This record gives sequence, C-alpha cells and structure tokens, in this order.
Amino acid sequence: MGAGGILRTSYVSRQGANVNNVRTQGLRWPLPALLGLLLAACAAPPVGNVDQGAADASACLQLLGEVRWPRDTQYAGTTVGGLSSIDYDARSGLYYLVSDDRSAFDPARLYTARIRYDASGLHEVVLQDRIWLLNARQQRFASINAPEPGVAVPDPEALRLLSTGDDHGQTMLWSSEGDFKRGFGPQLIEAGTDGRWLREWPLPPQLALPAPPDRATQGPRNNLTLEGMSLSADGKTLWLSMEGALKQDGPMPGPGRPGAPVRLTAYDTAARQPLRQLAYVPDALPQDLGPMSQHAVNGVSSILADGPDHLLVLERSYAPARGFGARIYRIRTDSEAGTDTLPQQQLTPDNHRPVDKTLLLDLARAGLKTVDNLEGMSWGPPLASGERVLLLVSDNNFNPAEVTQFAALRERAGGCGRGL
Repeated sequence: MGAGGILRTSYVSRQGANVNNVRTQGLRWPLPALLGLLLAACAAPPVGNVDQGAADASACLQLLGEVRWPRDTQYAGTTVGGLSSIDYDARSGLYYLVSDDRSAFDPARLYTARIRYDASGLHEVVLQDRIWLLNARQQRFASINAPEPGVAVPDPEALRLLSTGDDHGQTMLWSSEGDFKRGFGPQLIEAGTDGRWLREWPLPPQLALPAPPDRATQGPRNNLTLEGMSLSADGKTLWLSMEGALKQDGPMPGPGRPGAPVRLTAYDTAARQPLRQLAYVPDALPQDLGPMSQHAVNGVSSILADGPDHLLVLERSYAPARGFGARIYRIRTDSEAGTDTLPQQQLTPDNHRPVDKTLLLDLARAGLKTVDNLEGMSWGPPLASGERVLLLVSDNNFNPAEVTQFAALRERAGGCGRGL
C-alpha cells in the first residue's frame, strides 16, 4: 500500500534546514486565518512571554537540533504537511507520521521516516514511504470538498502503533477530530500498518457529538477533540486526550484564567474499552493580549507515556501577533493522581480533583529558531551515553507562514521530574 522512494533533507544544524528539489502548489486559505498566521510568523515574542532563542541551561530537556521543511515539500506525489503525530517503531527503526490533511490536498495518509541524530545534533529526517488511510469500505477517503455521503471525512490527529501479541505483529490506532459540519463526531480507529480499516473503538458517551451539534451546550467543541494518544510500555493501557474542555465542563483558557479541565481517558487495550479518566487543567493565556484575545487558544496537543505511572503532556498555544507557544509538563497517572471522572457527565470545581503537573520545558526557552505548531511527541532510541531523546513534530497547517519542524531534545542524566 505504500509509495516507496526517499525524500532526504540536507544536513541540519540548530540554524535551520534545506530541502532538495521542492515545488510550490497553489493554496486556498481563509483570509482571516492566513492574515493571523502571517502576523504570527512575523511576531517576536511567543505566547509564553519569554525571549525566544535564549536556551534554558537549567532545563532537564536540552535541544539537540531541529530540521525545518517548507510548506511546499513534496513526496510520492503528495504535499507533505499537517504532520500531527509521531511514533517510533523499534522493530523497523521507522517513525510513523500522520497528516491531518482532510483529503483536501491528497487523500488521508501517513508517512514513515528515518531520523538520524547523535550527541552532536539532529542530522536528517528521511521519508521512506507514504501509506493511505482507508475507510471502512477499504477505499481512500473522499475529499472534504466532495465528501462521500454517509462517510465522515477524517481529521487525523494522533497515531500510535499497537502490538497485537499474535502473528499479525502490530496494528495502528489513529484518532480523528470529527467532521462536525456533516454531523460526525470524533473517532478512534484501529487499522493495519498498511492503512486498512479494522474497527472503530467506542468512546466515552461524554465525548460523543450531540445533535444538532451547532446548538449543543454539551459535548466536544469543534476542532478541539481527540488530539493526543499514548500507549503504556507494556501495551496494556491506551491514554487518549482531548485538546480542549467539553462544553459542559467549562470555558477554554482566557487571559489570566486557566481553562476548564481537559479529559484524559485510559483504555484497556485488550477489551478496547474505557477504564477510567483524569482531568487536566491547561494554562491560562497571557493577560495582555488585548482585543485579539478571542482568537487566542491553548490546549493539549500531545501526550506520551513516561514510565508506568506518568505522562508527558504537550500544551500548545497560539495568539495573534505573538505566534505559537509550547510547554511540556509531566503528570502522574496512578489511581491516586486525581479523581476518576469517567462516570461524570459534567465537571465542576467541587466534584473532582484534577491532576497536578510539573513543568519540564518551555519550548520558547529551548533555543529553537522559532516555535512552530508543535503537535506530536515520541521517544526515540537513546544516545550512546544512555540519555533518552524526545522527538517533536509540528503541523504546518499547509500554510506558507509556517514550517514543518522536527526537534530533538536530550534528557539530562538522571531523568526529568522523577520526584513528581
């Protein structure tokens, strides 16, 4: 089902990247969104109000380097962009990268890649294959511009490889944020590693899309649903994270005001059923956003298992004239970490206890050239010294004001946040 072939980047230092032989295609982009993102690209300070490029020498995650691809990067006849998730397969040495293209540029798809780094830096990202994601009829998804009746056009946001424990070896789990305008809610889908649809997993009832969605006061917010996913090391537990709070749980973050809790759901992978749920409170937006604060947002864009009882949580923010921000937190996930909110239809301050969180790194202080729209996290192979390496990838929204950004972070000796 794959495309074959290789796209190779030139050697990349912390100063940026070159990509060989790319060509530009036309882009249709809503004017307000384009203007806002162009302002973001030209802005100096990130959302976190920290001078960008001044690396935090005390942080437990240190930058190895970054690779940057422009919006018009091409591979196997497709436009490479919208990379919203990254997962490492130790068996093959490949990274899996899902695109959130809603079949507008090309049919829904993922890519595989090899990423080369060592203690001296991140050197290259080399695409190896293109794999189409298939619908329940084992066909490519129709374009959002000409959708197939009765079939949701997916918005893929997260992908993880799942060991099956049998002769098939492994499958993939991928999430879609939904097709709200056409009445389809978020989905959690299991597929073969060749993209074949296998089955859909049930979601907690609170995450279902009410009807009609445009007037609902309950349920998920459009484009703020299943954004993050992670598997435990033993593969027995899947964690699935929303990007933003459900409508009944409260508002999104505002200037000087943290957001309402975001739900993180644990699944039993053998039964394919939700087990329990935790509440996570995203950061407030800066106070001084002015009249553009209504267009600012902060939410959970990725999660990643860090040992048996912890998750890393990537909060990604955006504000006009400030651009993107991103912070990595660490939380506990054991039974004492917070209230199990799975049975609760609505969360209020007096009916649950959210998880505590510890900041590991503000990406604005990591020494990156810029912080782009970071949406994916994965552990890669450790360095020769034994130190772990965290890989990040950004979704460029197929927007000329953004880039596809790969960043490699080196965990300092002794690890991060072990006391949490």
